[in-house]
Order: sequence, then structure tokens, then C-alpha cells
Amino acid sequence: MTMRVRNLGILAHVDAGKTTLTERILFTTGATHRTGEVHHGTTVTDFDPQERDRGITIFAAAVSCDWNEHRLNLIDTPGHVDFSDEVERSLRVLDGAVAVFDGVAGVEPQSEAVWRKADRYAVPRIAFVNKLDRPGADLDAAVASIRERLGVVPLVLQVPIGREGNFTGVINLISRRAAPGERPLLDAAMQHAVASARKRLEEAVAELHAGALEELSDMSDDTLRSAIRDLTHNHQAIPVLCGSAYRDIGVEQLLDAVVDYLPAPAGDPAAHLAALVFKRAGRLTYLRVYDGTITKGDTVWDTGAQHTERIARILRVQADKHTDVDQATAGDIVAVAGVKAAKAGTTLCERAHPVLLEAPRSAEPLVSVAVEARTRQDALRLPPALAALTAEDPSLGVRTEIETGQILLSGLGELHLEVAVEKLRQTTGIAVTTGRPQVTYRERVAAGVTGITYRHVKQDGGAGQFAVVTLDVAPLGTGFTFTSAVTGGRVPAEYVRAVEAGCREALTAGPLAGHPVTGLAVTLSDGQTHPRDSSEMAFRAAGPFGLRAALHAATLELLEPVAEVTVSAPSDALGAVLGDLAARRAQITDSGVRTVTAVVPLAELFGYASRLRSRTHGRGTFTSRPAGYRPAA
Repeated sequence: MTMRVRNLGILAHVDAGKTTLTERILFTTGATHRTGEVHHGTTVTDFDPQERDRGITIFAAAVSCDWNEHRLNLIDTPGHVDFSDEVERSLRVLDGAVAVFDGVAGVEPQSEAVWRKADRYAVPRIAFVNKLDRPGADLDAAVASIRERLGVVPLVLQVPIGREGNFTGVINLISRRAAPGERPLLDAAMQHAVASARKRLEEAVAELHAGALEELSDMSDDTLRSAIRDLTHNHQAIPVLCGSAYRDIGVEQLLDAVVDYLPAPAGDPAAHLAALVFKRAGRLTYLRVYDGTITKGDTVWDTGAQHTERIARILRVQADKHTDVDQATAGDIVAVAGVKAAKAGTTLCERAHPVLLEAPRSAEPLVSVAVEARTRQDALRLPPALAALTAEDPSLGVRTEIETGQILLSGLGELHLEVAVEKLRQTTGIAVTTGRPQVTYRERVAAGVTGITYRHVKQDGGAGQFAVVTLDVAPLGTGFTFTSAVTGGRVPAEYVRAVEAGCREALTAGPLAGHPVTGLAVTLSDGQTHPRDSSEMAFRAAGPFGLRAALHAATLELLEPVAEVTVSAPSDALGAVLGDLAARRAQITDSGVRTVTAVVPLAELFGYASRLRSRTHGRGTFTSRPAGYRPAA
């Protein structure tokens, strides 16, 4: 039954303790018989050699376990900003999430970034404030940062026992019992603190929930749980729990909260099939079944590509281990073998009952490196190997420079590209060298033009090609739009679609320096056809030529990617930090006693980590996240 299933992800900033929490969950539920440690390279979900070498999560990993007669399908997601696309694809198929926050740092930049991604897909969440045993940990301060930076209503469900090094457990405000061990409360002072906190919780819930308000004077535990569940599902509030995953404090109560407050997957196993692919890894395709049932040996329909695929095997996934099963039903997250061409975002369904599910968004690459094979034999193997790499990770891109013939691999950051190149070496054995990283620029229309006409006329003895298009180009904040203002049937609808398709082709290389074009609205204002020689092919060919002519006539500006950077350093080093940021063309947005926040061109951040260590004598740290594009200086 889907009511006894929870599909959830673990989300957080890097080093907040996601993977450690996942390990403790697997151990606590009996899915593993020992707890792996990140610093020992023995974790279940960080099984890739690069993850163990680097000590960070790079690839989203799925595991399953059982708790209180419920099946928990859990995805441990990366915390580093360079792998945010893995988080995006996972969130698209999840019904709930646990957001992990560092008890000392509170809401960090990437915490906020993944939170906004969860907002985009309306994923209900529970917050877990981790590492309360560390010096400087403060639950109240962490909760305040959740309220202020994320703009949500936190409902604190626990009271910690002790602080920092003396932190020994948590008390559940609903059951009024302490963990670990679910021991009863005996200390009078603690009982008073719990009673006060419980009253604050009831009042906070009653402000948002009519049913709870009716029982405010004598609210039962069941009413409180039910109201918190409703508020969580409706995105009106966020339950907040706390503990120390490393010391196994608060994990059992977190599991109870997952079952109590996060939603079960909707879906009907008897309905027509609807499944969404969210990840490719080698020969395996990972998918979420929303409706219907998939059985081993079934033939399914790829709606986007308009072809069939055969399901050779269905696998339950436990990180890098798999178990064959005969079928998967609504609510299941599984891997399948035999699917040849489906990629992240592909909908699989029944051919007689086609459906198209919303695909996860993919971030645009920001940084590129030139990739070159060392031998002639490897040079022949390199293009298909790169194609396979980008099929697994849609946030990677590959293009060939027209002038130099260099192959450029693009990604979300330096680390993303390092990992991709190393994976290429490990999985294919191809020896490659890479150039220096360079940022990916964009070209944007600053001032438009109207009435640019292009005539595509070819005649070589047989049927010719005839298409005349008149285009107007106007600035747009971001992206691309295409509309038709042609009247009187001068350009048939099918030809209009062909012109749009051709225009989209021209967006890959702008007239300034061959960079992708963004921020323009194109209008087909007029056109001409020929009764014999006009065709969709002719108008599709006219589209890119016409748009390039319009772009050459328009005024364009060069955009460069920027990042929001938060630097933490001792107060006596802050002057040096500010001076260095100014030299990197940074725009300071906030400056405190020990922290500076600035928007910095991404090109200026290459090698910044070592420079910051030098300027602060090893005491400075920084975090960054993409902040879009701005005109290049």
C-alpha cells in the first residue's frame, strides 16, 4: 500500500551531516549492521571511489529501509553547489524531505539554495538541526535563522538536554519522553521547561490550524500530531527536530516524524502507467512510478522520443547493491535495465494511453575546460564517451570550437568538471588532458530591431526551396520567446513552427563572440510563400539565417556568470579579504565583524580558496552559489 511508503530526500549544505544521518538511519532501522563513517570512507551511500577519496557526496544515492511498518525510500543528495543538478532531479520525484542544518552555522548558502529548489516542486519538509554537541551549537539561533532566511514558520517539536559538550539527548514535546532510550522525565526543572515549550508549540499550531484552535485549552497529543501533519502537507509550517547524527541522538524520533508528518505517495497501482526517469547511471535507468504497474518484460512508450523501450530487469536499489524484483507499482522508486535511450526527464507510459510528466529542470553550464585525448586511438573514442557522460549528467555540456576544433566540456563549476573528467578516465580508460577552466559567457539583446527580412530561395533544377521571413527582435530579461503576428494566412501554422525551431538553433552562437544567446523576444511579423517550392524544411532553414541577420543588426551585450560569495574570516584579516575581493571586481552586499557577502564574477573565483587561505593565514573559509549573469566589465 502506498499509504505505508515514504519517498524522501536528505538535503543540506555540504558538511551539515547528511550522509552521517543517512548511515545512522540505515543502522537504526536494521538495514545495515554497522555504521559507516565519512572520514573512514566506509559509508553505504558514498560508494563511488571519488566520493570516498574526497569525503563528500557527489552522486545522489537511493537506499531503502523499514520503520514502524513503513517502507522508507531515501535519497541522500549532494550538498556541494557544483552538484545541485543531482538535487534538482531527485526533488522532482520525492514526496518529502528532511533538511539538515548545522547547529552552529544554521542556514548556510547552499541550505537556502536547495530549500528553494524544494519550494519549486512543493515538497513538504522536516528540519533536523544537527551537531548540537559541537562547541557553539545553539538550537534557538538555528531556528531563528530558519525563520528569517527561509521565511517559514518553524514548529520546534523537541527540547535538547544539555548544551554543546554536555548535550546528551532530546525530549519530545508531544510524548513528553526523552531519547535516546525513550526514558521518562524525572527532573522537575526539565519537566517545567518541557511544559512551557509544549504550550508555545500548541499556541503556534493553533494560530495556523482551526481544528487545533478549538482544543487550545486542552489539546490532545493526537490533535497536535494531526494538525502538524496538515500544516506540513500544506506548506504552512515546518516541524523542527534536533540531535547529533554522529552520536546517534535524535535519529529514532526523526524517523517517527518522517512517518507521522511527511506524506505518502499518491497514485493508483491499477491505473494506466505513468513513470518518470530521473537518473541514468551506466546501464541502469532510475525512475519513479506515479501510476500503474511495471512488470519485468513489459514494453513501454517513451512519450518524448516517440518510441518503445523494453524493461529487461527491475531492481530495488540499496546504493551500489541491487535486488531483482518482478514488478514496481505506483509510489515505487526503482532502477530498470534494458532501457536504451531514456534520459533524465523522460516519461515512460503505455503507448495506448500516452502521458507527459513535467521534467526536472537542468541548470545551465557555467564553466568549461578543453578536453583532448593523448593518443590518436583515444581521440576516436572520446566523442562517444563524452556523449555517454552527458547522457548520465544533463548539467554537463559538450561542444566543439569551430575555429580551433577543441572539444569543450562544460559544467557547473571547477569541482564538477574535475569529477566528470576523472570519471571519464576511470570508466573508459581514455587518457585525456584538460586546459585551464574558463567561464561560459552569454550574449543578450540590449536594443532590438524590426523588419529584418531574409529570403531563402534555392533552385537547382528540381523542386526548389522558397521561404521569406520578416523578424522583429526585442530585449527580454532572460530566456527566449517566439510569437507570430502574421495575418491573412501569409505563413501557414506549420511553417511558423518550423521558423521557431530554426530560430532556436541560432541561439547556440551569437554574433559578438559565438556565445549562447539569451534575453530576446522574436516576432515573426511577415513572410511569403511559393505555391510549389515552399515547405517546412525551407522555412526551418530560413529561421536561423533570418535571426542571425536580425541579431547582427541589433545591439547586444556580453554577460558573464557571477556568484554570491560569503567569506568568514577573523576580524583582523577582514581588511585583506575586502581588498582582495575589490581586486576581483566584487560588489559587496553585506559586511559584518567576521563575514563578508559579495557578488563576484565567476571567472575571478578560480584559485580563490588558496588565495583566501594565504590572506587569512589559513583561518578563512568561503561558500558560494550561482547568482545568474550580469554585463561583463
